[in-house]
Amino acid sequence: MTQIQAESLPEILNGKDVEAQAKTGSGKTAAFGIGLLHTLDSQNYLTQALVLCPTRELADQVSKEIRRLARPIPNIKLSTLCGGTAMGPQLASLEHHPHIVVGTPGRILKHVQKGSLQLDNIKTLVLDEADRMLDMGFYDDMMNIINFTPRDRQTLLFSATYPDEIKKISSTIQNNPIDIRVESLHDNKKIKQIFYEIQKGDRTKTLIALLHQFRPEHSVVFCNRKQQCKELAEELWSQGFHAVALHGDLEQKDRDRVLVQFSNKSSSILIATDVAARGLDIKDLSAVINYELSPDPEIHIHRIGRTGRAGSEGLALSLFMPSEAPKVNAIEEYQKCPVRIDSTSTLKFRENFKLSPPMITLCINGGRKDKVRAGDILGALTANSSIPGKQIGKIDIFDNIAYVAVERAISKQALKILSEGKIKGRKFRIRKL
Repeated sequence: MTQIQAESLPEILNGKDVEAQAKTGSGKTAAFGIGLLHTLDSQNYLTQALVLCPTRELADQVSKEIRRLARPIPNIKLSTLCGGTAMGPQLASLEHHPHIVVGTPGRILKHVQKGSLQLDNIKTLVLDEADRMLDMGFYDDMMNIINFTPRDRQTLLFSATYPDEIKKISSTIQNNPIDIRVESLHDNKKIKQIFYEIQKGDRTKTLIALLHQFRPEHSVVFCNRKQQCKELAEELWSQGFHAVALHGDLEQKDRDRVLVQFSNKSSSILIATDVAARGLDIKDLSAVINYELSPDPEIHIHRIGRTGRAGSEGLALSLFMPSEAPKVNAIEEYQKCPVRIDSTSTLKFRENFKLSPPMITLCINGGRKDKVRAGDILGALTANSSIPGKQIGKIDIFDNIAYVAVERAISKQALKILSEGKIKGRKFRIRKL
């Protein structure tokens, strides 16, 4: 067990309300997932557990984990209800009540108000990443939803940071909660953290120098504003880097595409705001780069915790101007140790340097609704044995579209095989992203 699981799970299984603080990647989903499955009556086809998440990406991730945990229990139905997708299929899914619902507050509230989702039998309510839900303006929606649930429910509140607003919510909706705080700082031995002082106008030039110096295969670059994400992605593209931006202005299908390209290693750099990056579950992240420092030291610690996971070593690089020195001081005070500040003169540009992602994504215009499965795509690519399975990467399938990552060296061959051949006996349009 992770520390958050070891400390929270006994209390959850005893039916207590819990307010828990734990850093990203700490295993909290398994803690509340096991807890809500423990009280579930699989023979009673009513909605008994509700998990609220700030973003669709986090909701999808939580749903997958709970489904994995629920495999030994027969006939468990879980529905994921998020905005940015059509209401029709969700309404059809809710005609037979799911045991568990995971979703974002806005869409959950719509279903409750329409009467398509009944919350009278909720035994366990989970607020996951509650601090981000507040940041995104979901307070009123959350409280409206909670008013539809029974008073004698168990309420579990998980948050990476603990602002005063979280304490207020806890006192309003929880009953004598057990307060669990797992160490929110990261092991300095696991994450190498370096700061660089820059002058006005040198931010992008220094970022490119960092990419030359450290050559991270897979990195997330954090900005504070969505406009900055867009502009920086364009600038990096013009410099020959494969960068994608994730921010609040993207439509859901574009968010899906960006996340697919980054998670399957078809893109080297993801540029994101804090809110957009919540719920990302990217393994083997080489580096986190703070293009702009967060004004909140707790959020800074949360950002850098995305590298150096599962025992691997991580790298966190941060840029700051002299006027931002108070932010650096706040981080030092929060983590109770001084930060390492290196001169930008130590950064070396490399001749003919390219940071090319190892994979290429192929897009297939068919998905779940066309009964396309990952095995069908894999089979179509490997049928004539000219492409070994080990050269095919992650396969992601959505309702009407699917993506497959293939090694760069075989991308043209793979595109030709899928374009000229058939998947599950049908022709589909294929293109390279």
